[in-house]
Amino acid sequence: MPEADEPLKAFGFGLELVTGECVSGRFTVTETCCQPFKVLHGGVSSLISEGLASMGAHIASGFQRIAGIELNINHLRAAALGEHVYAQAKPITVGRRVQVWEVKLWKISASLFSSQIDPSNLPEKSLMAVSRVTFLSGMPVPESARGATDAIKRVAKL
Repeated sequence: MPEADEPLKAFGFGLELVTGECVSGRFTVTETCCQPFKVLHGGVSSLISEGLASMGAHIASGFQRIAGIELNINHLRAAALGEHVYAQAKPITVGRRVQVWEVKLWKISASLFSSQIDPSNLPEKSLMAVSRVTFLSGMPVPESARGATDAIKRVAKL
């Protein structure tokens, strides 16, 4: 049975909220997701951005197929080995054929790691990356990919 997002699971990313209006989760920076300088690899930040936005876009489209056509990410600060990261994706626009999602990643303290987080209360200096992900949407899901929809429905709050 497939997970909602196997690549995110591979480095310990835990999903918290999965809806068509918001997708969020958190993880601890480990050796698995670091570059040689012991900071979070920028490709991992990109993977998180596309992964979270894709789940939300799939739900927002009524579980139709979506396809990423652009990912833009700005890395503002590093997260070092052992630090904790919170990520949240929200739609900017959800149209019949095109969706644009914004994803933000923040460094969070160990005390916040196990508690409920309201990103509006996080200090601006903790913001470490901002991205926008653009999708084509409204396409039928191929039969061979129906398991992906089922996996997302299992974790989604519908």
